[in-house]
Amino acid sequence: MKKIMTLLLMSAFLVGCASLKESEWGKHDTIYASSSHMSYSIWGYKNPDAKWQKLSEEQGWWGKSIPYVPAK
Repeated sequence: MKKIMTLLLMSAFLVGCASLKESEWGKHDTIYASSSHMSYSIWGYKNPDAKWQKLSEEQGWWGKSIPYVPAK
């Protein structure tokens, strides 16, 4: 019973955090850019290769690039 209650509590916490509209998570309908991105996150990260790099660049898995500006 304790396991079920803990699981329910954790689920409610995660759903509550993900649904906040002010958060970055709340602005998106999914955490993955595509099904390929989800596949990489589950299986491909252990053995990344050029195929995954090409897909990530084409589909924009890592968001927008922000140029580095050194401090003065």
